[in-house]
Amino acid sequence: MNFSSNIILNTYSIVILIIILNHTFKSAVKDTVRHKLFIIMLLVTILMLVVDIFSRFDGNPDSIYSVFNHFGNFLIFLLSPVLPSLWLLYVYDQVFHEKKKMKRLFYPLITINAVNAILLILSQFFGWFYTIDSNNIYHRGPFFLIPISFTFALIFMAFTVVIVNRKKIEKKYYFSLLFFAIPPFTCIIMQIILYGLSLILNSVVISILIAFLYIQNQDMHTDFLTGVNNRKKLEAYLKKKINTSNENKTFSAILLDINNFKSINDTFGHDMGDDALETAVKLLKSCLKPSDFIARFGGDEFYIILDESNRDELEATVSRINNCIEKYNETSLKPYRLGFSMGYAVYDYRSQMEKEQFQKQIDTLMYQNKRANKEL
Repeated sequence: MNFSSNIILNTYSIVILIIILNHTFKSAVKDTVRHKLFIIMLLVTILMLVVDIFSRFDGNPDSIYSVFNHFGNFLIFLLSPVLPSLWLLYVYDQVFHEKKKMKRLFYPLITINAVNAILLILSQFFGWFYTIDSNNIYHRGPFFLIPISFTFALIFMAFTVVIVNRKKIEKKYYFSLLFFAIPPFTCIIMQIILYGLSLILNSVVISILIAFLYIQNQDMHTDFLTGVNNRKKLEAYLKKKINTSNENKTFSAILLDINNFKSINDTFGHDMGDDALETAVKLLKSCLKPSDFIARFGGDEFYIILDESNRDELEATVSRINNCIEKYNETSLKPYRLGFSMGYAVYDYRSQMEKEQFQKQIDTLMYQNKRANKEL
């Protein structure tokens, strides 16, 4: 690949990453570990693409550009294991959602990157990674494969973690996490076989783009604590359902909140309150169809949107939710009991109600049910 082609390809790749970075900064979910790791991956990849351009300058010792070449190659080798290390941490967060597991992984990754850095510094004196002769011919040193091996091993480890823990990963994320390794693996093998061909970084951009479209972009519409849709997604989805309703097909909605949720927080602490929210979502998912839409409206309030135009079917769903709660409370060892107050209705297409009016109707019905529960 000649110098001009490299600049053009890397520039396009950088532009794509900057666009992704801009959208990522606008995300509503900014404080999660996953979000921060993704931003760091973007920044490191942009840096490596810039550095890769420097590494393509004339490396002839007599050339005024040789310093750029050596500096670029040094940083490329230095940063090679960093990117897959970040991806492995990203995968661990996606799969396990536990900081303890990530911390255990952090120190081995630091060690791998430190070993790579030490060998790289020593190679500057002994030419272990590469040398460039007086004719500007690039020669791979005996340790050339070390950073590539680290990169290959880390990506393969992340790939293996995804495969082994596939049952713990949501289907909408699974194939994106799995696909990430494929373009870099392919290009690593091509680079080893074909001299002068280096598309690894550009292939990583493809992997990052897929992760953004199918994981990060989804997270912008996901409630961080419970994993269901957030209020922003709810507003758009509810508006769409109203706009597509007609005489033959409409939908139903349920607004529910957890009874005595403030008491759970005050008595047992906010960690137990968070646990109650997560447990409530698990119960709802267990007694609803996979196609049913669940969103956290705010606090302890949740919306459920159903493709049901019949009042009897809606009430059957409400009854099923109540049965799930009763069975849970009979066997639960948690210090709290769960209960829901619900307001629900079938959207009447003929009423031509706007989204806000329909939500107000359901909100009123929910608070009526809440008052009735307190009187019992």
